[in-house]
Amino acid sequence: MRLNEITFTDAKPVEGYGPGFFRIGGEVIMGAALTGPTGTKAWGGYDDTAPLLELAGHVDVLFMGTGTEIAHIPAPLRNTLEEAGIAVDVMASAPAARTYNVLLSEGRRIALAMLPV
Repeated sequence: MRLNEITFTDAKPVEGYGPGFFRIGGEVIMGAALTGPTGTKAWGGYDDTAPLLELAGHVDVLFMGTGTEIAHIPAPLRNTLEEAGIAVDVMASAPAARTYNVLLSEGRRIALAMLPV
């Protein structure tokens, strides 16, 4: 069996999370977080659309982690992202982080925005 080393480029994997924080690529982010090919940073939540729109052209799918439970994101946010050409897949933050890591390891063009658990 041939094994290939994974290269994450500027995108970093989610290494852990807990009440109110995420650890992404060795960096701890308190509160909501955004990570993908443009880097990792704190995110201001659903009203903070500017960094999400910067992903246009860099990602095909944005995974949106809604915290402990799955919830709908605001319709205006979904519409804004889809108009910018960013598909959105909504799930609770824990499965969003796991899905992101798997697809990141496959070299997919993805990003992850998560609310804390």
